[in-house]
Amino acid sequence: MILTVTLNAAIDKSLSVPSFRLGRRHRTVEQRSTAGGKGVNVARLLASLGQPVIATGFVGGATGTRIVEQLTAESILNGFVHIAEESRTNISVLDPTTGEQTEINERGPEVNEAEVELFIEKLAYLASGAAICVLAGSLPRGVDPSFYATLIAELKRLNVVTIVDSEGEAMKLAVRAEPTVISPNMAEAEELVGHEFNDREEQVGALAELRGLGSKEAIITLPDGCVASVLVDGKATEHRVWIEPREAVASVGAGDAFLAGYVAARYGGSSPEECLRYAVACGAESTQRLGAGLIDPKGVDELLSEVEVERIEAPARAL
Repeated sequence: MILTVTLNAAIDKSLSVPSFRLGRRHRTVEQRSTAGGKGVNVARLLASLGQPVIATGFVGGATGTRIVEQLTAESILNGFVHIAEESRTNISVLDPTTGEQTEINERGPEVNEAEVELFIEKLAYLASGAAICVLAGSLPRGVDPSFYATLIAELKRLNVVTIVDSEGEAMKLAVRAEPTVISPNMAEAEELVGHEFNDREEQVGALAELRGLGSKEAIITLPDGCVASVLVDGKATEHRVWIEPREAVASVGAGDAFLAGYVAARYGGSSPEECLRYAVACGAESTQRLGAGLIDPKGVDELLSEVEVERIEAPARAL
């Protein structure tokens, strides 16, 4: 079983608004409202891909009730801790005439110490039957930045594979707790290592820096795929995986689809290279629809033959 953790769950509203301009009145031509937050999106995608998954995290108020009701209606197993404050609502506006997207994310509820302790107990219970746990997204107010690190330590004690996709101080501290895999995008990876990447060689070189911070494996997601350092026969091996760019309907949530594809393939026992190939196909397929956490498994299978995988020699560097 796979477990996903979303500590700052939300209702995500995706709006398609042609010729969107600030300060003007507009009408949508398409809209979608779904339970969201990175881990929730990953859970929905994993369910679409036929994998056994349970979503957990914090939810609160009427919005939290909607999140749980939507997941239950989609037959996605869930076990959230209910908190006193209201869960957030996020809005994404896509202008189909330009392809530009504008995102407005509420900061979310504040979580108290008693609610945090209750969640730790809930996670320990759920993780006792899990093989992989995905920790994804931001932390709500009131939660210490080291919380992901705390959860990783607990999950490692239970021999659960830990995969982390977050940002900022929470991500930095999580990496030091030595998770199995981290999956930042390029900007997040640059923040972790403390410098920008000017070319592909520097992206690949940063993989060793990321592993040097604590993670066993590291994947940097890119607009057309990823670079990754994963264990092949116990040895860290670098790969470049990509697909030819295609016109996107919307790119919001593509990173979540990438992560879900990787986790689904890994849970299914695929080789490291095939896990990365499947992840890139899932990320690319998800850009063809409005709203995060949506994918067509048949479309993923059709894209797999277009994904290129190259094993590369990492540049020399000092760890």
